[in-house]
Amino acid sequence: MNLRISGRHIEVTPALRDHMEAGLGKLASHFDKVIDAEVVLDVEKHRHIAEVNLHANGIRIHSKESSLDMYASMDAVLHKLEKQCLKYKARINRHQPRSAKELAQYNHVSITPVSGNGHDHHEDLPAHREIERKTLSMKPMSVDEAVLQLELTEDLFLVFSNAETSQVNVIYKSHDGSFGLIEPQF
Repeated sequence: MNLRISGRHIEVTPALRDHMEAGLGKLASHFDKVIDAEVVLDVEKHRHIAEVNLHANGIRIHSKESSLDMYASMDAVLHKLEKQCLKYKARINRHQPRSAKELAQYNHVSITPVSGNGHDHHEDLPAHREIERKTLSMKPMSVDEAVLQLELTEDLFLVFSNAETSQVNVIYKSHDGSFGLIEPQF
């Protein structure tokens, strides 16, 4: 397991590190691939915040909890992560396994800014700045799996490769708690 623990306004002591490693070690039994975990421990006034980003088996699970005690926050976030892992595992077991061909296909998408009509120089358009650039490693998944992945994170949308149509789709959370799907037509 690759574990990175950082602290904001708090020194990460060996006891805190050992407690988090022990808790995440129990979660490792739910996954068969290497787990990357990023832990941020933070203190804001009287709140002790524990935040964990877990990357395993091609999914990302995010959890954040706060309380008046750092150990209580870490226990709460680990409990929340375990519930999310069990939910993911139960849902995966209900679906049919993919074929080896589908599992071997991974697409990489790089999001880059493009000017208005394809020309590189435009004096009459205001200059845009690139806020963030991400490269996504997308495995083919069904719409149900994409909904599951989106439920496990706090993100508002998810870009994925639809296993049924082999096209890039976007699924998003609506304000009323439902989900929307964007399917491009070429």
